Amino acid sequence: MMLHDRLTTPDDPPTDVQSRRRARGRSGAGTGGLPRRRTWAAILLERLRRVAARLRHNSRRKAALAALAARRPPACVLVLCSGNIFRSPFAAAVLRRELKRRGAGAVRVESAGFTAPGRASPPHAVAAAARHGIDLAGHSSQLLVADLARAADLIVVMEDLQRRSVCERFGRAARDVLLLGDLDPLPVTSRAIEDPVEQGPEVCERVYARIERCVGELGRALGSMRARDGEVGRHA
Repeated sequence: MMLHDRLTTPDDPPTDVQSRRRARGRSGAGTGGLPRRRTWAAILLERLRRVAARLRHNSRRKAALAALAARRPPACVLVLCSGNIFRSPFAAAVLRRELKRRGAGAVRVESAGFTAPGRASPPHAVAAAARHGIDLAGHSSQLLVADLARAADLIVVMEDLQRRSVCERFGRAARDVLLLGDLDPLPVTSRAIEDPVEQGPEVCERVYARIERCVGELGRALGSMRARDGEVGRHA
């Protein structure tokens, strides 16, 4: 059935009074008496919003990669999330692995959070990380402090609110703070990387899969930066 037919069929004009009554009864069923046309309109609007969000993501991804390419290679990368027990320790560990694989293992990668330090990653986070080849069993959360925020050449965050907080609290320029979800190679509709806290193992697995995709792109970009600068140095 074509989209036009799906949108219009429920409200096609009835041919007689009896069918009109049946149509009125059907249009209100399960929708609180609202015409079914509004239901289809809402579905169409949601689809259009998703298309627009994916287009915006494509633009943001290109802009983020271009901004990374224009930077000098960082000596220190700091990865942040809310509590430093789910997202940021996993992302930092994946980034260390990626950079080592690309010959840029000298880059220091740390992680921290905005809440209480000294907490371990939950068991289902440790299990999910292990399935991606990452060991979080010995992790202990670290609190974000001024020295950490100011020492990092590049700061990676999971949500836009975290980026604003880093800029406002520690005086960092927006260009030095990267929203990791902007690098996702898939056509996603959300910039933020979901927080798995107080959610089930399946959410943690989904989040870690997205983080791994995004960090793969970040590792590729940082590796290219170091290779580029090394090539320039040899020809200087």
